[in-house]
Amino acid sequence: MSEQISLQVNGETRSCSSQTPLPDLLQQLGFNPRLVAVEYNGEILHRQFWSQTTVQPGDRLEVVTIVGGG
Repeated sequence: MSEQISLQVNGETRSCSSQTPLPDLLQQLGFNPRLVAVEYNGEILHRQFWSQTTVQPGDRLEVVTIVGGG
């Protein structure tokens, strides 16, 4: 069983298993990965890098939902 880590998501402390891939974390938190943009530790993280990014203790994520329309 993997240990739990703490990280910040949109300013709130959240916990998840260590070595959780970013797309899995987004789904666990109720986000649709196709409809969000992610800032990871202060930098926009391009979608092509999500699957190889595993969250680490103390990471800071800002998850922004993309809204369509005019």
